Formats: sequence, structure tokens, C-alpha cells
Amino acid sequence: MEQTDKQIKKDNPLGVLSVDRLLIKFAVPSIVAMLVSALYNIVDQFFIGRSVGNLGNAATNIAFPLSITCLAIALLFGIGGASAFNLSIGAGDEKNAAHYIGNSSVILFLLGIVLCTFTQIFMRPLLRFFGSPSDVMDYAVTYTRITSIGFPFLIFTTGGGHLIRADGSPSMTMVCNMTGAVINTILDAIFVFGFKMGMAGAALATIIGQIISAIIVFVYLTHYKTVKLERVHLKIKWKYISRIVSLGASPFSNQIAMMIVQIVLNKSLKYYGSLSVYGEAIPIACVGIITKVNQVFFSFLIGISQGLQPIASFNYGAKKYNRVKKVYLRAICYGAILSVIAFFMFQIFPRNIIAVFGDGSEEYFNFAINYFKIFLFFTFLNFMQPITSNFFTAIGKPKQGVFLSLTRQIIFLLPLLLLLPFIMGIDGIMYAGPIADCMAGMVCMIMVVKELKDPKY
Repeated sequence: MEQTDKQIKKDNPLGVLSVDRLLIKFAVPSIVAMLVSALYNIVDQFFIGRSVGNLGNAATNIAFPLSITCLAIALLFGIGGASAFNLSIGAGDEKNAAHYIGNSSVILFLLGIVLCTFTQIFMRPLLRFFGSPSDVMDYAVTYTRITSIGFPFLIFTTGGGHLIRADGSPSMTMVCNMTGAVINTILDAIFVFGFKMGMAGAALATIIGQIISAIIVFVYLTHYKTVKLERVHLKIKWKYISRIVSLGASPFSNQIAMMIVQIVLNKSLKYYGSLSVYGEAIPIACVGIITKVNQVFFSFLIGISQGLQPIASFNYGAKKYNRVKKVYLRAICYGAILSVIAFFMFQIFPRNIIAVFGDGSEEYFNFAINYFKIFLFFTFLNFMQPITSNFFTAIGKPKQGVFLSLTRQIIFLLPLLLLLPFIMGIDGIMYAGPIADCMAGMVCMIMVVKELKDPKY
């Protein structure tokens, strides 16, 4: 039976409101926020593809590991800080809860400055390491030289959005991200099509949007609702950072794994592409576009997984285990429905999707269509890993979360990317995807069934 209005007002809503209602409240803004984040890359890809062409699209894919690194840092201290905060609030420990928010906020921006500085100093060696062909390098340098200036703001905005969500304001997280994305889209059209600035215009539009979003996040954090943030909470202390890192390790590991796989993938596409009819640039350009399209689908799954985080964390801390189980099962159901829809879209409309990002040769479209249909064949299973790994993190079991976050990318996909092309050439890269997806999904099912069989649920 649902609680009365008086009881709901007295108690924390995370512990008394309907789980379905809470999941919608937190997941929908999270999905929108993730979609907006994905649109940053999609919008640049669209304008660059239409103005610069395939080499420009390949350049954004070469620079993509740096974007993944930004997201990894943001999730480490964003989700980690949010989880630590909600677990503390759920257990009634408000004194320490504020330190998790303050420490996370400071570290997010500082690490963004460190990554920006490192990228500026080692620009060309980094891009070469990421697999840049010689004819793509100058485009990649132009794009990355500018976008790296926005790293502190991108990391602070993305991570800060999780801290805002933990405060019970998921809609504000959506506003922060959407504002930057809308500005980016408008300025992309002006700079790229209007002023004919090419790669530099797309990069400049991106960082302006990120800076404005970061300002909105900063203003919100100075008016935090659940606890009052003071200067003392901004002082970095290891006992808080270590807890934050342990809880954020799962999504962080998943992103780092994606970065490693992306680098290996780029190098493999360059090498085996040169041995095929496609050449070096076509596979890199196609996979760059398809990866970002797939990010749009994953935005829904990650948004759902992030939406369950404060609900699962609070109720686990409050020992309301039946609610923890219920929110996980609801999230899995929604994720499964979305994954099946994405599967049919990728199988039926691959050419239509790739054509949105510009024209190309027949080899270009052939590779893109095959990659969509083969590499993403087990898309209908891909809801399991992000939701389940984040579930374990949310209930304070980071080791299981980290392991699950590594299953697809590191344990299965990476060895397959190294092995199968030896046997099948560039087609081996395509078949590595569905095998890894299937195996990762099975491991997730086994681990979560074991967890939910615990009598406390």
C-alpha cells in the first residue's frame, strides 16, 4: 500500500514513493541528459560530415578516446560521489554526506585541467597512438586542440549532473546538459555552415556549450538542497575520496575499457582496412559514425541505470531490500524493450542511418551496412551490462560492478579484436562484437540471479 501524503512529506521520498514513479522521475531526465551528451558528438559528426567529408568524420573518431576519458573521470567522481552521498543519507549520516559532494566537485574540475594540459602538450603523439592515418592527422589536431580546452567544463558538467541528481533534482541535470547541447547545435550551424570554419568551427561550438553548462552546474551546487555545502566540505580528504573512488570504479572501469578497445579498434581498422578494398580511412570513418549512433541507444540504457542509482542506494542503506529488487527488475524490463527496438532499427535501416552523415562511395556504404548488421547483432542483449553493473555499484558492491563493467570490453571484446582479424581479416573485427555481447550478457544474468536469491530480498 502506498504511503499517505503526510508520511511522504515526513520521510525521504526515495524510501516511500512508488518505485515505478521514482524510476520514471529519475530515469527520464537521466536519459535526456545522456542523449544530450551523445548529441554533442552526433551534431559535430553531422556538420563535419556534410562540410569536411569522410576525413573529418575519421578525425573525430581518432579523437574519441579523449572524450571517453573525460566521461570516465566524470563517472568516477560523479556516480561515485552520488552513490556515497545517497548511501550516507539513507543511513542517516548527514554529517559525512556533504563531504562527498564537496570533494567530488573539486576533484572533477581539477582533473579536467590536468587532462587538458596533458593533451595540449602531447597532442600529435597521442593522436598517432590512437591510430590516426597521415591524411587525417591535421584534421584531428585542429579539432582536438580546441575541444581539449573544454575538458574541465565537460567533466565538471557531466560529473556534477550526477551530484545534482543525488540531491533529488534530476530535471536540473537535464537542463544543464540540454542548454549546452542546444547552444552547440546552433553555433555548429553558424560556425561550420555560415562562417565555413570546418573542424575548428565544430570544436569551438562544442566548448562554448560546455562552458555555459558548467556555469549552471556550479550555480546549483552553491545552493544544494539536501545538505548545505560549506568551504570545509571542499577540502579534499582521502577517507572521502577513497570511498567515492570505490563506488565510482565500476562505471569508470567501463569507460576506460571502452577507451582501450576504441584505440585497439582504430589501429585494427587502419591496418586491416589497408589490406582490404576499403583502405585506411573508410573503416575508421564508418565505425566512428556507427559508434556515436550506438551511443544514442546506450544513452537510454545508461540513463535507466543512473536513474535506479539513488533509489537503490538509499533503500539499500535503509535496509528496504524489497524496493531495491523491485527497482532493478523494473529497470531491466524497460532496458529490454528499448534494446529490441534498437536491434530492429540497426538491422533494417543501416543505410538510411549512415546516409544522414553525408555521402560516400559504394565501398563506404557496404562496410557501414555490414558493420551495423554484424557487429551490433546482439544489441537486444546489451541492456544487461550497464544496468546490472551500476546496480551492484549502487548497493555498495563495487567489486562486482567493476568486474561486470569489464566483461564485454576487456575480458571478451579486446582478445577477440586481436585474434579474429588474424583469421578473417577485417571481417573478424565485425564478428568480435556479437560474440562479446552474448558472453557478457550471460555473465550478467548469472551474477544478478545469484545476488537476488539472497534471502534479504
